[in-house]
Amino acid sequence: MLRRKAYNHLLKWKNEMNGKTAMLVKGARRVGKSFVCVQFGKNEYKSVINIDFSNVSEEIKEYFNYDSSNLDIFFSKLSIFFNTRLHNRETLFIFDEVQMFPRARELIKHLVADGRYDYIETGSLLSIQQNVMNILIPSEEDVIEMFPLDFEEFLWAIGDDQTFPFLQSSYEEMRPLGQALHKKVMNDFRQYMLVGGMPQAVLAFIKGMDYAAADREKKRILTLYRNDIVKFAKGYESRVTAIFDALPGQLAKKEKKFKLSSIHKDARFRVYEDAFMWLTDGMICNPCFNATDPNVGLALSFDHTVHKLYMADTGLLVTHAFADNNFSDNELYRAILLDKLSVNEGMLTENIVAQILRSSGHRLYFYSRSDTNNRSNMMEIDFLIKKNGKICPVEVKSSTYKQHISLDKFNKKFRVALGNSYILYTKDIMIKDNIIHLPIYMTMFL
Repeated sequence: MLRRKAYNHLLKWKNEMNGKTAMLVKGARRVGKSFVCVQFGKNEYKSVINIDFSNVSEEIKEYFNYDSSNLDIFFSKLSIFFNTRLHNRETLFIFDEVQMFPRARELIKHLVADGRYDYIETGSLLSIQQNVMNILIPSEEDVIEMFPLDFEEFLWAIGDDQTFPFLQSSYEEMRPLGQALHKKVMNDFRQYMLVGGMPQAVLAFIKGMDYAAADREKKRILTLYRNDIVKFAKGYESRVTAIFDALPGQLAKKEKKFKLSSIHKDARFRVYEDAFMWLTDGMICNPCFNATDPNVGLALSFDHTVHKLYMADTGLLVTHAFADNNFSDNELYRAILLDKLSVNEGMLTENIVAQILRSSGHRLYFYSRSDTNNRSNMMEIDFLIKKNGKICPVEVKSSTYKQHISLDKFNKKFRVALGNSYILYTKDIMIKDNIIHLPIYMTMFL
């Protein structure tokens, strides 16, 4: 059983809202939404009814379509069908994969107004047209986004409750960990980066510290995503698949902005825009947009046609990138873990930073300026984040980096609007040249 932070969010919602809203839990498929909601229901309520709309009988659908005008009859039929006694204010209904049956989501408004029970919805692809067509989106929803396990949750999974609080205090005091401890945490973080945060992969790994077992689970998830593309991206499934397949190659390049020309020389963004949106809405990928003028803010100046696209789970990226290899003996994973394989480390480190920033609540932006006439004006900053009302540039570097030319140019150009500057790398905490250098595992504190 894995401890998830989403559980505490649900508990806070239950105690504070007391039935005044439903909770919508959004997340990619297989990220653990259903498990944590069912666990929460069993622990916090006298009874729970979980209706999985990806595998529901026509009889249940008929209750929603024809009996919901009389909620007494509606609840009585559900109680009998699931052989579950209902308790006023002590029963939880879970509408799992609610995007598969939009009528259930539309009914939330009336169920919440009735006030007898609590409701949690889970789902993905909740914004695409076919999942909201002809329904009134309820305003009585609170929403949380659920992501793959973060590094703290991964440490919990491997039985470590002590490291994270120490890391947090070290960050707050800007206190280096020291060589031995930093090396240990960095090794755990590399394991996390390679295994990823999808629950099935983590559970498979921790049973025997087996990368091959984790990889088999990740391959199943990637196959599920491909099947979902074919099933749900009707009319543009080939474009979604093309982008999905191109991701590892795009991220392996030094220039990580997504180039549609790698798919087809005549490809245009307006043709592929829906495909990018599908992968984003399914929370399979994390887009990162070019903020062209940080002086006026990030969301106000971004160019949605120029962007980078990261996998939402770095462990899945590893499996996706090396899909043709056989991991039966864990050799490739050990080689990457020990930095003995010729692989573009920047592909993994930049992706994991994007993953952590996104799961910490940041929208992803970068800054890129090209000037073919004057190369001295060119600069690129990996990420821009907002902290305390200020924009903070974040660069991801290897441990052997020698200089930070783009960061220096950026700080000079936009110094009035900027807060701290950060470099994330594989060494210990250091402050140098007015730049805060953090080990990459401290990204979560940004």
